[in-house]
Amino acid sequence: MIASDLDGTLLRGDGTLSPRTLRALRTAENAGAEVVLVTARPPRFVDRLAAATGLAGTAVCSNGALVYDIGTRTVVSSRALSVAVARRVATAVAAAVPEVGFALETGNQVLYEPAYRLRLSEDIDAELPVPSLADLWLTDVPVTKLLAWSARLDADTLLAAAREGAGAAGREVQFTHSGGRGLLEISASGVTKAGTLAELCAGRGIDAAEVIAFGDMPNDLTVLDWAGIGYAMGNAHPAVLAAVPAHTVSNEEDGVAHVLEGLFGPSAAP
Repeated sequence: MIASDLDGTLLRGDGTLSPRTLRALRTAENAGAEVVLVTARPPRFVDRLAAATGLAGTAVCSNGALVYDIGTRTVVSSRALSVAVARRVATAVAAAVPEVGFALETGNQVLYEPAYRLRLSEDIDAELPVPSLADLWLTDVPVTKLLAWSARLDADTLLAAAREGAGAAGREVQFTHSGGRGLLEISASGVTKAGTLAELCAGRGIDAAEVIAFGDMPNDLTVLDWAGIGYAMGNAHPAVLAAVPAHTVSNEEDGVAHVLEGLFGPSAAP
């Protein structure tokens, strides 16, 4: 199995998949490998990528909260974050870190309160405002992630401050980030990319030793550590580069393809 993150890893900076990398993935699949996308992104983003590239198969979305069948556009399994837990964590984080805004990711939409001013141009159709922070907790839709955003703190600083400030509430969730501008991602306790991927592999009779993983951000570390071999991209976060022994070149240099061409033969090369 080939398990790859998307942004900063499989995709270039403009969000596209290069022809070389797509050919390398096809060559690996033809050789019998399964390609699984393992991403912080929700299914709606994977749908757009699949429409543009023809990628199919399975995706682990929302940092492990969802397993998604790309071909049928079906959520196969999910691990939701309780709204009550999200509220407790948000209350604790807001008390410790001033001027933080919050949003709830459902897989289909992002519900955001007024202080959450981060807007993603590629996701504008899915963003839905609510009148106040209190209104955010009235949703009856299953939640995949609580998002916390700061205009003044970078993601690493916000992550450290939130972990320290959340106190007991923090033990009910999983904190991470994927490099977004001042963006913290909070999932249900125990939800990680690696945990969900491991369950998926167990169902397929695939051992960790048979998995090749690629990633670039702190939310990828669990997968890169769990897989038989994990590759940090040349453009990866410093903590990832320091923790992961195997490196490839950057996403802009087709780092994933660079490795796959060596494993599955020159037919994938440009």
